[in-house]
Amino acid sequence: MKYLHAMVRVRNIEESLAFYCDHLGLKETRRYESEQGRFTLIYLATEDGEPEVELTYNWDSTEDYGDARNFGHLAFAVDDIYESCDRLQKAGVTILRPPRDGRMAFVKSPDDISIELLQKGGSLEPKEPWASMESTGSW
Repeated sequence: MKYLHAMVRVRNIEESLAFYCDHLGLKETRRYESEQGRFTLIYLATEDGEPEVELTYNWDSTEDYGDARNFGHLAFAVDDIYESCDRLQKAGVTILRPPRDGRMAFVKSPDDISIELLQKGGSLEPKEPWASMESTGSW
């Protein structure tokens, strides 16, 4: 068995691609559009051949996907948790659970999907402003 991808329904392709590609650094690996099915599938990964995130955009849907917690979260390892959170924050992304421990942080996508960022290797030394930053919202 091989893990392939996780599917996330999105409301706005441009906002979602900005978040996942521009802010998180994923790359679009392929795209499929179905005129008959009226949907677009966009596959993203950290590198070709790595597990993917499938963004599903239903062209005519007015469904509110809500804030159901049954999905859980996507997790990505990062080289420097502090640099990653700083870059995301400067891009307007709210750091919901700051990396107080130098190891883990949570943010959300424009479609309310929780994204966990984990420091590669061991935890970094606690560092301000992250060490004393309070959590906000839910993740």
